[in-house]
Amino acid sequence: MQPLKIGACLTSTEIAEHRDWLFDDERDLELQDFGSHKGLSTEFEDRISAATSALAGFTGRIGIHGPYEGLDMDNKDPEVRPIITARYLKALEAAARVGARQMVLHSPYNRWYQWNRLAKPNYWETKLDRVHDVMTPVVKAAEEYGITLVIENILDVDPASRREMVDSFNSDAIALSIDTGHAHLARRMSDAPPVDYFVRDAGDQLRHVHIQDLDGHADRHWAPGEGEIHWQEVFRALGECNSEPHLVLELRRKSDIQQGFTYLKDLRLAC
Repeated sequence: MQPLKIGACLTSTEIAEHRDWLFDDERDLELQDFGSHKGLSTEFEDRISAATSALAGFTGRIGIHGPYEGLDMDNKDPEVRPIITARYLKALEAAARVGARQMVLHSPYNRWYQWNRLAKPNYWETKLDRVHDVMTPVVKAAEEYGITLVIENILDVDPASRREMVDSFNSDAIALSIDTGHAHLARRMSDAPPVDYFVRDAGDQLRHVHIQDLDGHADRHWAPGEGEIHWQEVFRALGECNSEPHLVLELRRKSDIQQGFTYLKDLRLAC
């Protein structure tokens, strides 16, 4: 099994501290400046400028995390859905302007859906229609920009539901993201499969991975090695993937990035 090159999730102001590690080896970088309302409105141009400056000379692959707070992809209110679409489109503009090739968005699937999907007629279809109402303009714009939307598991129990949603767009501009911690937390909370099953279910639809560890009780975003995840099997599954997903440490304490990287490197999983 060959070690896989990994990078990190950072805001523009945090890049300098990890610059040599990121820039010298052309690592994957996910910018997390554009997930909030301020980042897409009153502070938009300032954050674009800050990102452009911080990324000067960077030749690795860039992504951004899109907005998510209060922005349900399957929102039931038809007057609210266009607002969500507009937020996603604004974030795509940011991605394009900073040279990103990916944008992370959150999955609309959860345990409630999993337990109720066969309890009502057309439950799956109705939910999917709402998702398409929000996302069709966003997918079209992503195609035009040459950016891939990657849909991250949050409370997902069955990884197939998110995969089938992505497949329903029949577009190369929308694919899958996996957050290792979210997957493991869903296993402990909702009897979801283990993390490597999420990876193998995604297959070559997988284009992005948030790497984080946890204890199974909360969404800790600890460095790998501090929690419960079986990293050898996760990276074995990633090694079977032909789509070369962006692999980024998403840690609560950015000072732990080197600790997490070193742990995976010592296991001969990362480089």
